[in-house]
Amino acid sequence: MSIRYDGKVAIVTGAGQGLGRSHAIELAKRGARVVINDLGGAKDGTGGSSDAARSVLAEIEALGGEAIANGANVAKYDEVEAMVKQAMDKWGRIDILVNNAGILRDKSFTKGGLDDFKLVLDVHLMGTVNCTKACWDIMREQGYGRVVVTTSSSGLYGNFGQSNYGSAKMGVIGLMNTLVQEGAKYDIRVNALAPTAGTRMTEGLIPEKAFELLTPETVTPAVLYLVSEDAPNKTILCAGAGAYAVAKIVETDGAWLSPEEQTPEGIAAHWREITSPEGEKVPQAGFEQTVKFTAKAAEGLGISLD
Repeated sequence: MSIRYDGKVAIVTGAGQGLGRSHAIELAKRGARVVINDLGGAKDGTGGSSDAARSVLAEIEALGGEAIANGANVAKYDEVEAMVKQAMDKWGRIDILVNNAGILRDKSFTKGGLDDFKLVLDVHLMGTVNCTKACWDIMREQGYGRVVVTTSSSGLYGNFGQSNYGSAKMGVIGLMNTLVQEGAKYDIRVNALAPTAGTRMTEGLIPEKAFELLTPETVTPAVLYLVSEDAPNKTILCAGAGAYAVAKIVETDGAWLSPEEQTPEGIAAHWREITSPEGEKVPQAGFEQTVKFTAKAAEGLGISLD
């Protein structure tokens, strides 16, 4: 059965070029009505133009699709609210939000300024918060919503010169983890895309032959799946060059130390046991860690928690 979005309304931020453009066009091809959001700035966030969004609008209309262009700055909540209102006034619902907009201000931590650091957080993290917040109650009232946050291997694993970007990209994972719980009973599913693609954001950073393989079009199928009716939930889906994988945050089973061993020396002595991957799990909520640790302590002390 093919995946389609007939009757659905989607907002794609940063949709004027690269990944966002590909996401928007493919959603429209499969029946979605799309808000093409793009500030139209340079990759460092400077400047602004509506030309890119209008160009994608023309492409979608030429394919017989329905879309509107919007130039809201995702870092400014009032502009995001106006964008959401525009979509609601025209189509009366919002089913899909793809948080894709982003900028780069790459510098080593010692050389980078705090203003640049904050700006990257404002666009990537707060931009995702702003757009999701503006759509959240609409999705709750509908009893349906699909949200994608865009993370990165730079956040999940680190990348030299990207402390600002990495911080923001790991921040959206924390947002996803909680929104999954709060949206569950309203059929709002929230997932993360970790893309690697040859776009203006990565041009000059990777070899030319690899760049040619890493097309945005090889990433977009991951987004299309994450916003489908049968989408998973709380999943970090990695995509690039036609390859797909899932990243997971795991916690080792760990070890309980007796009161006399609850010292830094005790931790050092038991480090192999504490870090052993045997029995590690993917927690579904933060309280699971508390339950595990208190159960271990009760067992070690020979007491009952009932």
